[in-house]
Amino acid sequence: MDIYKINDMAELITGNPYVGRGIVIGKSADGKKAAVAYFIMGRSENSRNRIFTEKNGEVFTEPFDASKVQDPSLIIYAAIRQFENNLIVTNGDQTDTIYDALKDGHCMRCALKTREFEPDAPNFTPRISGVATFENGDFTYELSILKSADAAGTACNRYLFSYPALPGLGHFIHTYVTDGNPIPTFQGEPERVMIPDSIDEMAEKLWNALDESNKISLYVRYIDLATGKTENRMINKNK
Repeated sequence: MDIYKINDMAELITGNPYVGRGIVIGKSADGKKAAVAYFIMGRSENSRNRIFTEKNGEVFTEPFDASKVQDPSLIIYAAIRQFENNLIVTNGDQTDTIYDALKDGHCMRCALKTREFEPDAPNFTPRISGVATFENGDFTYELSILKSADAAGTACNRYLFSYPALPGLGHFIHTYVTDGNPIPTFQGEPERVMIPDSIDEMAEKLWNALDESNKISLYVRYIDLATGKTENRMINKNK
């Protein structure tokens, strides 16, 4: 077993009907750009009734058809926000929890001590979060997952992973292993994945690999480490 193997993202998820929501953070192969990606999938009509929108550099989930919204509490939120030199990406309203903590001089770990997995028994969907911190022409990043400690949801396990940014390497975390009832949650460390130089290659690779029936939206951002210039790609199945 090669513990340093760098996987192809598409190969990890192609043919898998449901990996839920996913975050990828890493550095392009040429070492010049930071890459951040977030996608959502859905099985129910309520979950599938969503799109990504972007406002002033922040990314939100919003209803595609407002008349069909059943319960907005776990599906409508800010997915990507920035505070100073920190880019935050999460699969829920803990984006705002982390933003507020950083604003008050605290850290991602401190923020997530106040949160736990989603209250959607029996699945208890994990909360996954990432923060990329930019400094001196480079960046580091952290990924977190908050998971139920047991099948009854009586306690929360909190995991935080910290990474240096290395060329061509990213880390990929998603909420579920695959479809099921209840749905099995992500296991182990975030997966090591290749980060291409091209944002279009990244976006196409991820979007095409996600299950056609269950994928909903994808957002990818590349940040030039020398200039701070950003490139963004947003794909919504609902148009």
